Parts: sequence; C-alpha cells; structure tokens
Amino acid sequence: MKDLWNLFVTFCRIGGFTFGGGYAMLPMLQKEVVEKRQWATEDEVLDYFAIGQCTPGIIFVNTATFIGYKQKGIPGAIAATVGSIFPSVCIVMFIAAVLNNFAELAVVQHAFAGIRVVVSVLIINAVKGLWKKSVVDKLCVVIAAASFLVSVWVDISPVWIVIAAAILGIAVSSGREAKKS
Repeated sequence: MKDLWNLFVTFCRIGGFTFGGGYAMLPMLQKEVVEKRQWATEDEVLDYFAIGQCTPGIIFVNTATFIGYKQKGIPGAIAATVGSIFPSVCIVMFIAAVLNNFAELAVVQHAFAGIRVVVSVLIINAVKGLWKKSVVDKLCVVIAAASFLVSVWVDISPVWIVIAAAILGIAVSSGREAKKS
C-alpha cells in the first residue's frame, strides 16, 4: 500500500506542473523517476515517453501509467494514472470557477505570459535532453531531420512518422549487424 501511495504522490507532484503538458514535465519526470526513485532508467523513460506519444491520450498520463505498471502491475498503473491527473482536475475546476471573474486583470494576464515563457524553456530543455540521448550518430541525425521536415511539411499523423523511423532504424541496424558477421 505504501508503494502505491508513493506512486500516487510522486505523479501527483509532477502533475501539479501541468502548464505546458508532457514535454514540459519531462525534466521533472526524469529527475523523480530516474534519479531520485530509480523506478526506471533514462532509456526506459525515453521509451515510455515515445510510446506515450504514439498511444491515444496525454503523453504524461500514458508515461505515468507505464511506470506505475512496471512498479506494481495494474494497481500501480491505476495509482500513477490517478496521481498524474488529480492536480489537473483540481486546477481546471478552480480555474473554471474563478478565472472568469479575474481574466481581464492585468496581473492575471502577465502571470500567464510569464508561465508561457517558462514552459517554452522547459520544453527546450526537454528537447535538448532527448536530443543528447537519442541522436547518437549520423543515421540518427538524418532520421531526426527527415522526421522534422515531414512533420512540418506533410499532413501526416506523427504515429506514421514514428513507425517509419523505427522501421528505418531497425533496417539499418540489422544491415550493419549483417555486415559485421
């Protein structure tokens, strides 16, 4: 029961920083799950995050579910998932109840402008961390560049881009292994 509570509280704390979504949460997720609690390795978190992007739903919630399941099976998945959405539900309910009365105040508008700037920095840091771990050779640079260009210029689901990149990575790696043999 204590382990389930720890999953809930940990993901609840991370979920409290809902501004910016999953990408903005990645640095905190890595610090809590990888460094502090050692529930997963950096590579596992990156894999969970990649899978979380491809599956329906919110990236952070999907990632929390995967980590919770790894730790304590279905009860762990439920505890982590509920913990990850609990702060968002509370914040949305509070904002819906209060914001209409204060949305026009300059201080509220400035606060949200400041939050947007911080979220942008968090996202840039997350991308930088993902880049360092994922782009390790020339092939990865080519796949990353091609994926970026396709996502910008072609109206295609990101799922297909991820699948194509995975197939390309597997094919090239298999070809390299065959040459070594």
